[in-house]
Amino acid sequence: MRCFLIVLDSVGIGAAPDAADYGDMGANTLAHTAQAAGPLSLPVMASLGLGNIPALIPGGVAIDGVPACDRPQGAFGAMQEVSRGKDTTTGHWEMAGLFLEDGFGLFPPGPPAFPKELVEAFESATSRRITANRAASGTRIIAELGEQHMRDGSWIAYTSADSVFQIAAHEEVIPLEELYDACRIARELCNRYRIGRVIARPFIGKPGAFIRTDNRRDFSFPLPEPTVLDKLCENGVDVITVGKLDDVFLNSGITEAIHLENNPDAQAAVLDLAHKGRQGMIFVNLIDFDMRYGHRRNPEGYARCLEDADTFLGELLGMLDNSDVLIVTADHGNDPTFKGTDHTREFVPLLVAGPQVSPGPLGVRNGFYDVAQSVASFFKIPEMLFGKSFL
Repeated sequence: MRCFLIVLDSVGIGAAPDAADYGDMGANTLAHTAQAAGPLSLPVMASLGLGNIPALIPGGVAIDGVPACDRPQGAFGAMQEVSRGKDTTTGHWEMAGLFLEDGFGLFPPGPPAFPKELVEAFESATSRRITANRAASGTRIIAELGEQHMRDGSWIAYTSADSVFQIAAHEEVIPLEELYDACRIARELCNRYRIGRVIARPFIGKPGAFIRTDNRRDFSFPLPEPTVLDKLCENGVDVITVGKLDDVFLNSGITEAIHLENNPDAQAAVLDLAHKGRQGMIFVNLIDFDMRYGHRRNPEGYARCLEDADTFLGELLGMLDNSDVLIVTADHGNDPTFKGTDHTREFVPLLVAGPQVSPGPLGVRNGFYDVAQSVASFFKIPEMLFGKSFL
């Protein structure tokens, strides 16, 4: 008995009703990617009902190349986030059953972005000063300040519209473990500001040709209460995470973590788990949509990534047993055609498939935590505090 929960990181499907509060009116990751990169070829997700979802959403926009299906093979719907925020941590935590009414704190764009006392404490504890100290695109700030960093060994510390304190360092200038230790220090210092994540952003290369590596690590704010992952483990159900989810959930409620920072490796790991017949909850984050293409405003790359994921989902569907279920969704939007470089507050798609799933519409779900409630009902463990099961 297995539940595969696949999160297509940042694959939104239209501006949420409160998008204006975030400056995201008009955002639509899937529809705009299809418009900018040409019709999408997503036959597997289309067969499950992806093209049927826009008709369920107020002001929904058809996805070029993904028409509505007359006889979908899966259950389909959309989910609206109710917690405050549009970041990875908020989206995944709500999906796991939590409700963050107040949301996480944000740093101003600056400069300076960070409070003086935070900067002084961090520099004193790490014996290195920081540069940047403002909101910035990660790749651009490395290109701008990487050469200086290589000369003086300073931290490149920056934020964004999300609740983050990010630290970039060249792997040949500052060893990875020193960078991770600095992030742990920053994590403790940032707790008083309710910052969602401290992120290590290592890179390599030479000036003019810097490249971020897959050695990124996320250090999340402490979990406020148990999630469905914890409750599954308490009830004897294995929880296997693939991707960066061990960082997002601070290794809580996880039986085995397969930490990977790119889609191809994560997809291969999931297929291997399916082939081996591993049982329980298999929770997967596919990060490339967001990290490589959404933030970098690259709709062509985003489209290719979607099509690769569609092929992967087709393979996975063919490996499901009679007692298995597949849930495909996202944690927020990141429209690669939108202004700026940040996430977008959007509805996210919901596709559910498996031999025992009844095809048809699931409507618009009020809260990502319907996923947690559905997982709880699937494994027959006690109900979660929030959400309604769609299974």
